[in-house]
Amino acid sequence: MRTAYSVETVRTAERELMARLPEGALMQRAAAGLAAACADLLGRVYGSRVVLLVGSGDNGGDALYAGARLARRGAGVTAVLLNPERAHAGGLAALRRAGGTVTGTGQGEGLIARADLVVDGIVGIGGKGGLRPEAVPLAVAAERSRAAVVAVDLPSGVDADTGEVRGAAVRADLTVTFGTHKPGLLIDPAREYAGSVRLVDIGLELAAVPPELEALQHADVARLLPVPGAESDKYRRGVVGIAAGSARYPGAAVLAVSGALRGGAGAVRYVGPAGDAVIARFPETLVSDQGPKKAGRVQAWVVGPGAGDDAATVAEVVAADVPVLIDADGLRLAEPAAVRGRTAPTLMTPHAGEAAALLGVSREEVEGGRLAAVRELAGRYGAAVLLKGSTTLVASAGGEGAVRVNPTGTSWLATAGSGDVLSGLAGSLLAAGLSAVDAGSCAAYLHGLAGRLTADGAPVGAHDVAAGIPGAWRDVVRSR
Repeated sequence: MRTAYSVETVRTAERELMARLPEGALMQRAAAGLAAACADLLGRVYGSRVVLLVGSGDNGGDALYAGARLARRGAGVTAVLLNPERAHAGGLAALRRAGGTVTGTGQGEGLIARADLVVDGIVGIGGKGGLRPEAVPLAVAAERSRAAVVAVDLPSGVDADTGEVRGAAVRADLTVTFGTHKPGLLIDPAREYAGSVRLVDIGLELAAVPPELEALQHADVARLLPVPGAESDKYRRGVVGIAAGSARYPGAAVLAVSGALRGGAGAVRYVGPAGDAVIARFPETLVSDQGPKKAGRVQAWVVGPGAGDDAATVAEVVAADVPVLIDADGLRLAEPAAVRGRTAPTLMTPHAGEAAALLGVSREEVEGGRLAAVRELAGRYGAAVLLKGSTTLVASAGGEGAVRVNPTGTSWLATAGSGDVLSGLAGSLLAAGLSAVDAGSCAAYLHGLAGRLTADGAPVGAHDVAAGIPGAWRDVVRSR
């Protein structure tokens, strides 16, 4: 499992480690890893032109020492100092000894235009807000240049703890981060600025500290997915109820059922007005038009996709004493007090627009601060929340503890009905016995992987994604 830690936690771990090491040893470890990553990106170091953008913090020191290593290998290295009086003295001396040169910001844009590599050491992980005015032209020049851009620990101008970008920021092709991932490297919009991320182990001890974020990997998902035993039957494997669709949106019911049938539960019950459409496509579905209470035994419910204004069905499902997933129209129709009053697990699955409506803020505010939004929703509703989007996040009920960030997916998943497939898949995993957070996390992982494998660089429809889930499941379980 990949983890990310807050700036405060990282700073504490760094201080504890530095107390046990010779002075400057930790920075040298970071600089060595940074220089190696830069060399790999350049391919041929000798004769290359490298520009270091150096601020006043330790990130500037890392950049200077890494630049000295590259200069000793024959690169032409120039450090552009944004705050000459506060630049790292030891790093400056090392760069000069290695044959590197130093200049001010006035020469920076011209140097960047001719560079092969630009190293962003302007601001460290403690920076807040966007870039300062004097740094903005350099960031713009780097983005416009043909040079590869490498960020030291985190792109300057993005928030390490939240992933927010409040102003101008450096756009990197590669971010070399030290000790552990920072939340901003895994959450949009900051993730877009980080490019590829390379983690350099510098010896931080963090195993005993709770992380801010967790990102499941294949092996983690494989351990969580249900596997029927020799004595299993369809009821022991779990039955998921789907209360979805309407006369206007029958396809939402079909797509939710398509996800549910591929999610590990033994049977799928459908309740709603789209029964004929569901049976025509999936004859194995158990269909009822008598409402959720009379549908028969289920271990979990999914309610809301394409429900229109059917508040009565939503209320009936929310009142059920089994795990419930609420999506789409169900999020708008469910009474907040009824959701908060539930004793069985609840999983809410909004996209940014739906989350904004629930929180009473703008969509832009949710998209710009996704981590805060998912925690706030989980706390306000006392439910686990899966916030869909370019970075899908899953928070536990109450919003405490580590938030899960989904590492799979493709932009081709931004297509009508994709969320309905995800809801059915997650509901099936709930019925099979997974917790709300695990069901949401595994469903997002499989859904994203199915989208990526099925698309393979081309457009896909939601039905294609559903059909790709078994292949994604097999890909995951082969890692066991």
